[in-house]
Amino acid sequence: MNVLRLTGPGEPVLALEHVTAGYGDLSAIRDVSLQIGPGEVVALFGPNGAGKTTTLRAAVGRLSPIAGQVFWRGQPCSAPLHRLARDGLAYIPEERSIISDLSTRDNLKLGRGSVDAALRHFPELRPLLGRRAGFLSGGEQQMLTLARALAATPSVLLVDELSLGLAPLMVGRLLAAIRDAADRDGLAVLLVEQQARRALSVADRWYLLNNGNIITEGSAVNGAEFEAAYFAGMSNAKAVAGVEKKARPTR
Repeated sequence: MNVLRLTGPGEPVLALEHVTAGYGDLSAIRDVSLQIGPGEVVALFGPNGAGKTTTLRAAVGRLSPIAGQVFWRGQPCSAPLHRLARDGLAYIPEERSIISDLSTRDNLKLGRGSVDAALRHFPELRPLLGRRAGFLSGGEQQMLTLARALAATPSVLLVDELSLGLAPLMVGRLLAAIRDAADRDGLAVLLVEQQARRALSVADRWYLLNNGNIITEGSAVNGAEFEAAYFAGMSNAKAVAGVEKKARPTR
């Protein structure tokens, strides 16, 4: 798959072109190409171990590509995460990124935006401002994390497994806030999510990753199309794995 780099207003904010990355000598993703543009919510799906988290880490500079290139606003980029954050990128990893001993208010103050800006996204946090973040529920902690990120009005947001362990109503609230920021502020979002139907309800496009490779992509308009692609992709991947296993020499 080739990523088209446009010029002018339609240019992708963040793009990966033929990126291979991993840990040590092990490649967790291979030849991955994807892009997100202003105002887009793009979902990245795949089974456990497919390489979704590695893709995000390569995109935000936490992993250096073995091959391929990351593009930031149309230009090749190898900057680390802290520099990209200053330039408008927000990254929410799978692990909860709060400081438990600080209050909700002080956790919000650690971000690049104001407390008031965070509360505009999530007014539900106002009565919790004085409470220690460690005493918040899991959903409230994720709300706090997302509010802090959105308060800085980033141009790009990458989110890894926002819904992990959360009640459906809370997941819906978080995803709605992401969709609203994309529509209102032109935020570009790359969303890794296991709850595919919920993610498709707010996404514009999707990519399907398996065994470190993007096997297909599509529009989020038709959920049936995604389901057919998912099951076909998983079946094909298992068939290929079976052929490779049979081809290995026995000892």
